[in-house]
Amino acid sequence: MTSPAPLKPIFTIADWLARPEDLGFELVNGELVQKAQPDFKHGAAQFGLSAILRPEFHRKGGGGHPGGWWIAGEVDIRLGEDGVRPDLCGWRRDRVPEAPTGRPVTIRPDWICETLSQSNASNDTIVKMWLYHRAQVPHYWVLDPETKSLAVYRDSPEGYLNVLVAHAGETVHAEPFGAIAIRVGLLFGEDLDD
Repeated sequence: MTSPAPLKPIFTIADWLARPEDLGFELVNGELVQKAQPDFKHGAAQFGLSAILRPEFHRKGGGGHPGGWWIAGEVDIRLGEDGVRPDLCGWRRDRVPEAPTGRPVTIRPDWICETLSQSNASNDTIVKMWLYHRAQVPHYWVLDPETKSLAVYRDSPEGYLNVLVAHAGETVHAEPFGAIAIRVGLLFGEDLDD
């Protein structure tokens, strides 16, 4: 008779925070998971979305801009006993009047966006999607540089409801940032029209 495999160690928030920040570890369901190292497509998509959203929403509002959000990237966030570092995330200013501080941020975001990496796409589309739903993050977006697509999810009691899938070549108004049009192809390297 063979002995059973040893149980995986269960790590804590303290273990997660003790890891070097530059290694990009996350604590998911008691396991320390290193985020995939982004390639050019991943980084360009993440930066592209940030470049579209931040000028319009990361402000109080007014002057022709909707405003009303704090938007940041690669922020360590504690969600219960889990610790994540989403590619992009945001907090509504009407709920969180001051910019979140500390490491980790302990205030649940109102929106999270993950950009898929080929090496661990299921982590973002299955494991972390479930984790974000459990934490009641109202809006979850997934950018896929391989398919040049944006998937938008809204939290519901049963799980995330897919409310939009758009590809390069399409222009959409995606909640919770529906006040502006997003040309999906710009997120994946299309040039602005001159």
